[in-house]
Amino acid sequence: MKKYFVFAAAGLVIVLLSLSCDRKGASNAGQETRTAGAFTPLVFDNYGRTVTVTGRPEKVLALGPNCAETLVALGLADYIAGTSLRNHSRGPLPQYEEAFKRIPELNHGSATREAVISSGADFIYGIDWEFGGDGLDIDELAGYGMTVYMDAAQTLEQTYQEINDIGKIFGVEDRAATFVAGQKARIASVKQKLEGRAPVKVLVYDSGNDGVFTCSGANFETLLINESGGKNVFDDLREKAWVTVSYEEVLKRSPEAIIIHDYDSPSVEAKLAEIKANDTLSQLDAVRNNRFVIIELESVLPGDRLAYTVEKLAKGLPPEISF
Repeated sequence: MKKYFVFAAAGLVIVLLSLSCDRKGASNAGQETRTAGAFTPLVFDNYGRTVTVTGRPEKVLALGPNCAETLVALGLADYIAGTSLRNHSRGPLPQYEEAFKRIPELNHGSATREAVISSGADFIYGIDWEFGGDGLDIDELAGYGMTVYMDAAQTLEQTYQEINDIGKIFGVEDRAATFVAGQKARIASVKQKLEGRAPVKVLVYDSGNDGVFTCSGANFETLLINESGGKNVFDDLREKAWVTVSYEEVLKRSPEAIIIHDYDSPSVEAKLAEIKANDTLSQLDAVRNNRFVIIELESVLPGDRLAYTVEKLAKGLPPEISF
């Protein structure tokens, strides 16, 4: 009887230890348990790059505020070991603030090679700005055991595909599918409200100096503007995503509203002062009538904020609509 009791107690201890380990492996953001079972390798076409994921990532770098927030939106905050480009962010959406408080910052600006390599990460989800040229070398990172999945969407469908791919990689396919369905429904609702309304001519003002630094027709933001009932006055320029145009050319195209990007520097207040003090831009009806729409820079990047941005722009472009 005593021997049986000892064996039973030992078995109970094993069960309790097992349950404890399961709890420790759960994600606080989404209560997603990290299972140690077999992982079937996954292969993705990541904008012409073949990405093979051989195991569920454990330590992730989210390079870019849009990538970080997308992971958080899918309940994967506890996997994130570091973020970059917070200088291009005005902070997460309110529902994600608590999760973001637990996420360390790798670099405030662009991720540096040294910080990334020393991070010990095994997976990187990052905006394409961070790679190539003077940025990170993806092949070099592979040599350090880091798998890179790049965010470079140019259409809504590509963004949805990225979200679903991330869902597969982390075993949260259902959550990703539900999130995508919600985005699609909200955007469809905006389009329904805009039915019959002529597009509003829009200038995007990122910054100014010797002209206006703005987005072209090749920029993802132009797509969001279209979905919001606007039309980028420089959508015919498609060679590069970002272009500098003359003040005179802006005046010639006569935008009816101006979208101003909000990030750390220069401030929105400084940009408004620049526009109103400019001899040419101050002639625009959009300026005289204060038809400005302020949007966070991270909100016009591909990621989890598609519906949020379409709704916000649609509310701000004249004549404003309500939801």
